[in-house]
Amino acid sequence: MNLNLLKTICEIPGAPGFEHRIRAFLKEQVADLADEMSVDPMGNLMVLRKGRQDKRVMVTAHMDEISFIVTHIDDEGFLRFSTLGGFDAKTLTAQRVIVHGREEVIGVMGSKPIHLMKTEERNKAVQIEDFFIDSGLPAEQVKKLIRVGDPVTRERQMIEMGECINSKSLDNRISVFILVEVLKALKGKELPFDLHAVFTVQEEIGLRGAISAAHRINPDFGIVLDTTIAFDVPGAQPQEVVTKLGKGTAIKILDGMTVCDPRMVDYLRDQADAAGITWQSEVLTAGGTDTAAVQRYGKNGAIAGALSIPTRHIHQVIEMVHKADVQATIDLMTLALLNLDKGQWEER
Repeated sequence: MNLNLLKTICEIPGAPGFEHRIRAFLKEQVADLADEMSVDPMGNLMVLRKGRQDKRVMVTAHMDEISFIVTHIDDEGFLRFSTLGGFDAKTLTAQRVIVHGREEVIGVMGSKPIHLMKTEERNKAVQIEDFFIDSGLPAEQVKKLIRVGDPVTRERQMIEMGECINSKSLDNRISVFILVEVLKALKGKELPFDLHAVFTVQEEIGLRGAISAAHRINPDFGIVLDTTIAFDVPGAQPQEVVTKLGKGTAIKILDGMTVCDPRMVDYLRDQADAAGITWQSEVLTAGGTDTAAVQRYGKNGAIAGALSIPTRHIHQVIEMVHKADVQATIDLMTLALLNLDKGQWEER
């Protein structure tokens, strides 16, 4: 497994709407793996591999990461911000960030010291509005380097922990990595249908890139790559676990926005079983992924499903995945695309 590539993919910034740097890097990585490559007006990176038959399969992995955007700079040079994506406020405590202004500026998430909090403040759940960004720079310099509207990403390096990988932004850079590896595995192999591999933008703020791309491509089939919750930790009730690390790729049955097509669910299960690829079911009653956009926003709708990578500590800077689950996802996606014409797709 090319962990150096994954590390680079995880650490390149790409706030929703500001994905230009990660997109530029990916264009270099996949240029010789495509029959055609383009960037649509929204910024989706679209890679086409032509197949034998006149049908289209769309596979997506979103490039953006949960981030922030500067909304105010006060007279002392402290920054206020709004979120781009979903955050649990308590996870911001004691974190470093990078403000992408005229130059990159390191900052820290600051809040009121516990020594100065009243009893009722200590017992109150922390809110996003309680935080500010402190760059350590004089106000005059801050205002030269940073403007309202500049994006802010989290600062954290990828590390290995046993057979696990730990990093910020594995949601969804692990899927970006997987899609690159799948394209490499498919190089030189004949595909049954046209493959539209799309690295999408702005998923974390409403599936926006995938909606536009699905409308353009009008896929017959869709398979989305994204992360899902692995709540296999102390205190979790059995019904809360969703998935477990090290138990294989997760074949999505439903999430809060999508009921996957049973034909696609069965097809992915059958392909995994036939090849001895370890998998688990994903039933996630809240949240959603680009699967909803791919399924609904083509002109005709699509037979859609998803492969999800079990992830602990999701939407934090310590997201964790298991190498075996990553490899299982690469293997199953590659196999599924090669054999897609062998599925049972007739109306039930």
